[in-house]
Amino acid sequence: MTDLTRRSALKGVAALGAAAALPLPARASTSLNAAIYPGTWDEAYRAIIAPQLKAKHGVDVAFDTLWAVDQVTKVRAARGVPPFDCFVLDPGPAAAARQAGLFDPIDASKLPNASKLPAGLIAPDAVTVNLQVVGICYNPKKVPNPPKTWAQLFESPYVERLGLTGFQTTFGTVSLVEMAKAFGGSATNIEPIFKKLKEVLPKVAAVSTPAALPGLFQQGQIDIMYTNTNNAATLKAKGVDIAFIAPESGAITFSTTLHIVKGSENREAAHKYIDTVIAADAQSKLQLSPYNMIPVNKDVKLSDNLDVKSLDEVAKMVTHDWNVINPQRAAWIERFNKEITK
Repeated sequence: MTDLTRRSALKGVAALGAAAALPLPARASTSLNAAIYPGTWDEAYRAIIAPQLKAKHGVDVAFDTLWAVDQVTKVRAARGVPPFDCFVLDPGPAAAARQAGLFDPIDASKLPNASKLPAGLIAPDAVTVNLQVVGICYNPKKVPNPPKTWAQLFESPYVERLGLTGFQTTFGTVSLVEMAKAFGGSATNIEPIFKKLKEVLPKVAAVSTPAALPGLFQQGQIDIMYTNTNNAATLKAKGVDIAFIAPESGAITFSTTLHIVKGSENREAAHKYIDTVIAADAQSKLQLSPYNMIPVNKDVKLSDNLDVKSLDEVAKMVTHDWNVINPQRAAWIERFNKEITK
């Protein structure tokens, strides 16, 4: 090797060493990965949010279809290397993820549409993108005089047409907590509802998984169930005879929120993604059939298919403290599966 080639080689090695010492570049801000619920959410966000995000900001989004608990489990298992940039979570998993320190802060100043959301829907680490409302659904042709309270569900002639489901979903959990309250219980004393469930179990029309309930209702195997307005609107769009009623104690509401995963390298794109979701043009489309998502943007006129007249109405509904519910929920699920689902 000549002196010239030796010097060139040494320079090359030095350059490689210097390059290795430099921090790795962040991923391009023109793309991000977002977790999304399977089913309706996945379909809606691919059809509406992804094209709008690309058109408005030139940002591509890849979706990772995961239920909320699986999202939290996946991020915790990644040990600081985010498998995606944004969570979508219901309040129970959101509270667990917050407690585990899995969220990065959200800068509301980077959300031009933040001012369009009612007060309280943006937190330092969360933005509400959808409201869910839970109550009693019934077939008005078969049940012309529907039950008006949670307790009446367990009386004749209603209990014989009732479909039961457990604590696996947010809507199932909050409904059963309210039923426990109706019989003297609370979020920390669920015993009264288990006692009542065992008492009426021989009479109920069906005990089912949450995903199977709408099908049983559509087939006429049950005529009463507790669920959210989203499921009611979806069935109504299929021509099913279904009506929604709020119990006298009040309908239940909870929020679905977007969060930026701790350590995300795509914070700029993540803010653009969140802002696209809460914009009026996206929210106005997400509320329509077949998606039926209650919008959070104040500029959006609510569609008649949602069984909700205004966001002011939602603000007065029953809510729950998931920091209280979460530590007990796994035991409730296990107990329901063992004692009620047979």
